[in-house]
Amino acid sequence: MTTLKFFPLCLFLMLFMACGGDNSPSSLFEIQLEGNSKSFQQNQNVAVSLKNKKDKTIESVTYSIDGEELTVNDGKIALNMPHLGDKVLKATVAYEDTSVEVTKHLKLLAPNAPEIYTYEIIKEYPHDNKAYTQGLEFYNDTLYESTGKKGRSSLRKVDFKSGKVLQQVDLDQTYFGEGITILNNKIYMLTWRSGVGFIYDLKTLDKIDNFQFGESKEGWGLTNDGKKLFKSDGTEKIWFLNPETLVEEGHIETVTNKSINDSANELEYVDGKIYANVYQKPSVMIIDANSGAIEGVINFGGLSSKVTHHDTWSDTDNVLNGIAYHPERQTFFVTGKEWDKMFEVKIQKK
Repeated sequence: MTTLKFFPLCLFLMLFMACGGDNSPSSLFEIQLEGNSKSFQQNQNVAVSLKNKKDKTIESVTYSIDGEELTVNDGKIALNMPHLGDKVLKATVAYEDTSVEVTKHLKLLAPNAPEIYTYEIIKEYPHDNKAYTQGLEFYNDTLYESTGKKGRSSLRKVDFKSGKVLQQVDLDQTYFGEGITILNNKIYMLTWRSGVGFIYDLKTLDKIDNFQFGESKEGWGLTNDGKKLFKSDGTEKIWFLNPETLVEEGHIETVTNKSINDSANELEYVDGKIYANVYQKPSVMIIDANSGAIEGVINFGGLSSKVTHHDTWSDTDNVLNGIAYHPERQTFFVTGKEWDKMFEVKIQKK
């Protein structure tokens, strides 16, 4: 009797599956891109089609990325999105009085390879060799510096010509200090993995507020364009922060013409470009602040040989980090973690 009851149930399930019980969007349709590639360049025209897996009667198909509908001309879409990085191509398919959405992941890369830059040393200055430099920024003719390591983290006002620390605020030893930036008479400072940042009064260095990180979990570099803050977090993303609310209001992803890059550390904004120290490397990326395209790379490999190395240095710790632009002098200042020198340089194409 049990066998007779079980048999009709099995038969029903077999018939249900045979009749196409799986009607998920991916079982019905599939987006196909030119060359079955997953990576494309910005502004590239790419052939697109929709595979109809179960011969449904399709009424219309619209494609979109980042919520913007794409026009299809001669079977091709133009990948002219302003922001680069990981993207999701969405096809909205209307068929037989219903509709579904089908997606495909792709990488939108920079249209050109980064140009190679070098530098000319204008002058050398003394720098505190106990400063584990994390942030560097000029305001008027005064240099502001943040340092890291638990128990050694600080915010400093520095006379760059002598290297003398004019004023210093130490962080609680539980915090690992990271990047800084100055906007609207406030200094914004990050910590590494504590999920919190601090706001200081520019004149007094008194701490006036804290702020919490949002989706970005770590604090690395910080800069601003006069309107918003840019924050790196150890991933491919550079976040936009509202300086009043400190809420993350978007991001860019840093990419070359070949891959997505996740190594932006200390940041400096100059004329629409973000100059970013490459984590644990003697180089700086020049990033378009709107698209995320890495347009250039500055090779600072020769500077380390001009610095007195410590016995306690490791190969990865005491590398180039810290870049600040002096607008009146129109030069950059660069140093490294626990370096005894800071260098004023002009950047030029190789």
